[in-house]
Amino acid sequence: MIEHELRQLVQRLTQPGVEWPPQVYQQARWLVLDTLGCAIAGGRSPTVRAWLEGQHLRADPFATADPAPAGPSPGAAMAFAMAACWDEACEGHARAHGRPGVAALAAIWPWVHRLNWGQLLNALVLGYEVGARMGALLRIAPGMHVDGNWPSLGSAAAAASALQLHAEQTLTAIHIAACQLPTSLYRPIQTGDTARNTYLGHAAMLGLMSAQAAAAGISAPANAIENHLQVVYQKTAPLGWEGSNDFEILSGYFKPYAAVRHVHYGAHAALNLRPQFDLQALDRIDLWVYREALTYCGVRQPHTPLQAQFSLSFGVAAMLRWGRLDSTVYASPAFEDDGVHQIEKKVTIHVDDDWTQKQWRRARLKLSLVDGRVLENTCQAVLGDTDMPWSEADLKQKFITNCQGSLSPARSLGLAEHVLHAPAQAAIFP
Repeated sequence: MIEHELRQLVQRLTQPGVEWPPQVYQQARWLVLDTLGCAIAGGRSPTVRAWLEGQHLRADPFATADPAPAGPSPGAAMAFAMAACWDEACEGHARAHGRPGVAALAAIWPWVHRLNWGQLLNALVLGYEVGARMGALLRIAPGMHVDGNWPSLGSAAAAASALQLHAEQTLTAIHIAACQLPTSLYRPIQTGDTARNTYLGHAAMLGLMSAQAAAAGISAPANAIENHLQVVYQKTAPLGWEGSNDFEILSGYFKPYAAVRHVHYGAHAALNLRPQFDLQALDRIDLWVYREALTYCGVRQPHTPLQAQFSLSFGVAAMLRWGRLDSTVYASPAFEDDGVHQIEKKVTIHVDDDWTQKQWRRARLKLSLVDGRVLENTCQAVLGDTDMPWSEADLKQKFITNCQGSLSPARSLGLAEHVLHAPAQAAIFP
């Protein structure tokens, strides 16, 4: 059943001359713009810069120059994925419970100088559609993190398309990756260690290698994904994993804030309440969320930026203190600000069982003040949800903001226009 559905999907998306609805291409371009902007911002991190230096990519961080005779460097895929997720401001997909786009785009990235826009978008959409469905299928076990697991399968499909492999070779590439899917731990988030930021890069590199192996004639069992599900999880495929949408990419979201999506709802509720009181009057904070939000983002009193990105309480505190939740709140001096940490200690988190049962993503925030007043706000949607779609202008502004300190405003705007509107036959970079 799994292999039948996967085969139908790959064959549908790799038909010669296939044309998809305009909104699919638009969403794919938006994904490229947003992910590239996040990578440019993350590339300013000293750790990412050190990786680029070690991989001899410092002068060409996004690997757009002609590669060495040996071919594209897997190190470029790691650099792109690691930088893109560094500030936790990149894309996601709720049904997949992860990010199908970052690893797929990173696996393509070493070939961007060889591809035109039409080829890149076709490869990205294929990788995204495979990855999103694999995320719904391979639900991770407690204590695991998604980024180093099923995204490898989408990245294998994307890399296969970038290599112009046919449908059977693409399926083989996916199966090669499925034979060796890694198990990545949630533990670094609890400890605040940045090992987690390498997971999507690992997924991209595994996908890239699997596509190259399929191109060379390496074979793999056609039931590898089903076998992985049985061996690793001891279970069968969940009902409905294949979805009902022709294009899962249309259900993907972009983040307005630099934090895990679960943090957004409480942070947005905090932003709505912020103008109504003085922080000195704050006595107690109560936050209601759905169970999954607390499971993945229950970190308290974070000591590192990574911990803070997965902290419901820090997201609320930072938004109340600064009125923003972007990469600057994780850097000095904002991150060391005692006021933020004192506010965070006042937060008590509750689980709303009804929201959990109905699989609703939302948050309710109640602020109790020393004068007896109580302020409340419920956030049912944030920018990027179905009820609050992004506009092109919103995404452009996020991209330009992410590029500050790396590119001039004129260069950022010109690059954004090219990514969004370049003809299908045009080169990736102007």
